[in-house]
Amino acid sequence: MPRLPAPDYPADVKARLAADAEEVIARYPDSRSALLPLLHLVQAEDGYVTRTGIRFCAEQLGLTTAEVTAVSTFYSMYRRKPGGDYQVGVCTNTLCAVMGGDAIFEELKEHLGVDNGGTTDDGAITLEHIECNAACDFAPVVMVNWEFFDNQTPRSARQLVDDLRAGRTVEPTRGAPLCSFKETARILAGFPDTRPGAVAATGGAGPASLVGLRLARGESPPGHADHVVSPRATADGPTDEAAGPTHEEGE
Repeated sequence: MPRLPAPDYPADVKARLAADAEEVIARYPDSRSALLPLLHLVQAEDGYVTRTGIRFCAEQLGLTTAEVTAVSTFYSMYRRKPGGDYQVGVCTNTLCAVMGGDAIFEELKEHLGVDNGGTTDDGAITLEHIECNAACDFAPVVMVNWEFFDNQTPRSARQLVDDLRAGRTVEPTRGAPLCSFKETARILAGFPDTRPGAVAATGGAGPASLVGLRLARGESPPGHADHVVSPRATADGPTDEAAGPTHEEGE
């Protein structure tokens, strides 16, 4: 039995999205280069890339739905099914795993009652493992809607998701204030974040990232850098013996 064509957006929604799409497409010399931000745009509307969103992108860019589908299914940042307001990603790559990422992931799966890619019954949290959050010097790292939560433990990660589900304010370790998945998707589509405090927020490097730079500049002699050590994560939180000797002890 042939598959029915994807439904279209309601006229008012389509007009609004088309105006946004026109602004996005105008940034590129070749319209098809706007496909990635347009996929974020429809994801901001629906919470994931729907067949309707794929049809919209194809129409705006003069592509086939097969071409749009191929791109949307290649990148993990585009959802293929409905998800939660907060996408919680736990890094389980080598360094984060060694420092406790695996323990954090197992703790959250049990605590939330979901497996990898699963969403809680209240629609608040989608849990996933991530291969790398590009923040190894702050391992183990958890990301919520792509904002950083550094140096986590199973206990702190459990408190984090509990706060999100309860609607309590949660502050990322660095970067912009946290917002919903749909709001994040619109920002990734290239539209400004107009929330108070968002513009002033920075994602600057922390002390752990700057140790190598300081050494290169001769600001700290080798062996005397003020290293920031992340304690190994355990089910009960950080332990002093896992952290190793402090700077003072090493002297």
